[in-house]
Amino acid sequence: MAGAPTTGPARPTGQALPPRPQPSAAHDVLCVNAPGMAASGPDGQLRGQGLHGFFRHGVRTLTRMELRLGGMEPLPLQGTLTSAATARFVGSVRVPGDLDPDPALTVERLRHADGAETVTVRNTGARPARLPLEIALGTDLGLLTDIAAGRRSADLPGQVQSSGLRWVGQGRAATVSARPSPHAVLAGAGVLRWDLEVQPGARWSVDLRAELETPSTGRPPTGRGPGVPLPWSEPEIRADDRRAARLVSRALDSLGGLLLADADRPTDLYTASGAPWRFGLTAADALWAARMTLPLGTRLAAGTLRAVARRQHQAAPQSAAPAPRQADAAPGDGAPTPEGAGATGPVPGAAPGAAGGANPPGGEAGAAAQALDGVVPGPLRHGGPELPASCTATEATLLFVTVLAEAWRWGMPRAEVAELLPAAERALGALRAAVVAEGADGPVGFIADFGRPAEERAARPGPARCEVQAQAHRAALQGADLLDAFDRPGAEQWRSWAAELRERFREQFWIDDLSGGRPAAALLAPDRPVPAIASTLVHLFDPGLAAEGELHEGLLDREQTRLLAQRLVTPELDCSWGLRTLSAKSPRFNPLGHRSGAVRVQETALAVSGLVDAGFEREAEILLEGLLEASVHFEGRLPEMYAGEQKVADCPPVPHPAACRPAAVSAAAAVHLVLSLAGVRPDVPSGRVATRPASTAPLGALELTGLRVAGEPFSVRVSRIGVAVVEEAPSFLQLAAS
Repeated sequence: MAGAPTTGPARPTGQALPPRPQPSAAHDVLCVNAPGMAASGPDGQLRGQGLHGFFRHGVRTLTRMELRLGGMEPLPLQGTLTSAATARFVGSVRVPGDLDPDPALTVERLRHADGAETVTVRNTGARPARLPLEIALGTDLGLLTDIAAGRRSADLPGQVQSSGLRWVGQGRAATVSARPSPHAVLAGAGVLRWDLEVQPGARWSVDLRAELETPSTGRPPTGRGPGVPLPWSEPEIRADDRRAARLVSRALDSLGGLLLADADRPTDLYTASGAPWRFGLTAADALWAARMTLPLGTRLAAGTLRAVARRQHQAAPQSAAPAPRQADAAPGDGAPTPEGAGATGPVPGAAPGAAGGANPPGGEAGAAAQALDGVVPGPLRHGGPELPASCTATEATLLFVTVLAEAWRWGMPRAEVAELLPAAERALGALRAAVVAEGADGPVGFIADFGRPAEERAARPGPARCEVQAQAHRAALQGADLLDAFDRPGAEQWRSWAAELRERFREQFWIDDLSGGRPAAALLAPDRPVPAIASTLVHLFDPGLAAEGELHEGLLDREQTRLLAQRLVTPELDCSWGLRTLSAKSPRFNPLGHRSGAVRVQETALAVSGLVDAGFEREAEILLEGLLEASVHFEGRLPEMYAGEQKVADCPPVPHPAACRPAAVSAAAAVHLVLSLAGVRPDVPSGRVATRPASTAPLGALELTGLRVAGEPFSVRVSRIGVAVVEEAPSFLQLAAS
């Protein structure tokens, strides 16, 4: 979802919603190579409008770069991305006095998100071309956060340097250098000038580089350094449906452009949430990207988990106390007992607010920290017209447990999992503290927002969202798997709690109607469901990977699952490009609404894989075709979201003006969409791997090579009748029956 950009760690939990972005990036050519990016119109000119410019660490190093040859702007012929990080712009210029109708001069601009650009002038005419090349430059050194809010400062005065220009202001400085050096530099106008003489059949080039001298923060994250390999394997995909291979290739290219190296540990890589608006770490988005790319290795998951764990709220150093006992917790206590959860495995039923750690520190600040102990910080996001804004801290905290558990199943080294287990236990403690207690005026026994102190949650619980219950249920079961595997206490209590949550959910969240019924989008209190039909319901099809290549039980029973599967592919939700975020029958439906009708790629991809896993392959195939067809219109680079207008013949999907493109979740979801159809489900700790592909083979014959299980190559081929054959696998893994 689009929000104000971030260039570092996410905003503190519970902070107010930021201003809405004003400049539209929907039609810009946007190059991304974190922490740098460049945006312009399709003509390649940087005109100082909207988002145009080169950016580094959230600072606009260059606002204007307008090229003129012989006093004329080149006639734009083409402007396109050649990769996530690079773009090519081609224009033509007629030589003055040339009577030939064909243009004699072409101008090519090769741009890189890191701040480099090469301009090449070619003369294909019959006469020498003698004319000046001028490039007008300027910058405001503005912050991306200000630009997103529609604020634009005046350009700063330039200073001449040996090979270009330099600007200083607002505690920052930037330079543009040129090779070869210009023949003239006009500092007042910000113009570099060369007097060209290009012979017939010859070319002339200049290399420009924009650089930020002073980062906006003390220790900003950097991009993937030279020689550092990608944190995933590069698969080779062969399918009868050729859209699949292109989609995955371009999605991984986009993810590569979003990679950041953590300032605290440069070997830990994670993905920025998206460009241009959220060009930094949003934990929930980074964790989703890591989870959805697990078939390509666990390195991204490991780096992301460690980076997120370093930002997790922690009230106090962990204790080595024994596991808490139900009797030790006095209901209503605001702090943990000396046996409080901490590193030894929090369990449901302990004191509210006892989210882990040793004895709480004294004072109000210590109490506040204790109340948020175990929570992964995250910004607020739009909740749509039916619900208030929600804090992504809830999603990120629960997802931390899931990503760690599933990375362990995919073969993340046991020592690395053990290092992160205390953070997962603190996250489970935060889950326990978020359960709405008896006597509250709210959805008792369900999970509300993590992003508020326990006392505030107790006084005003807030809605229990459907997707949060699904994520909490999955985290509880997968957390129990981890606790068991690493000989930590509390696993059975979490499984019992999950079973109770399932029973409550099936009773209280289900709304009967003439079509058979459906889950509520949220529960405000017992007998107070929010009846909206939204795409967030797809999280009920994502129960999580379990032992022996199985999936955990979901919150819905079989009949409820069938009814929801059928509902997803009706025109009220499926616009034939994907799932709308809100039913088209709602009076508040808006096809461009973040949560009121736009198509969010991640949720449609989750629906496809979840429907296949649940045995509803016809419904999955309908949604799959919509996303694949949309990807063609977006040149294989699916944005974060696009308009949920009903598909019309010969009309492409409408871009959303504030969507990130690339976005980590949509790029990773595109990878997940294709790879999940092979149904590879490993359980490396038990030495087994299962393959349960879609029996309808919606992509036709599908061959995946270059996957990774336990860090070693894994290849699988699925026939046109949905039969999987594993062609390469680690020797120590036993293949389970499909």
